Amino acid sequence: MNIHITIGPLLALIAGILILLMPRLLNFIVAIYFIAIGLIGLFGLGAFHLH
Repeated sequence: MNIHITIGPLLALIAGILILLMPRLLNFIVAIYFIAIGLIGLFGLGAFHLH
């Protein structure tokens, strides 16, 4: 059985959980998420899969 996990949805899940746990961190989490997605898009890490 192979499980493929892409980084974008994984980051979104982690960010969503952190926002639910600590709403005051919303600005920082959104900023970090956007930076991470931008870096993934620029450097092509979106095709990275964990097996």
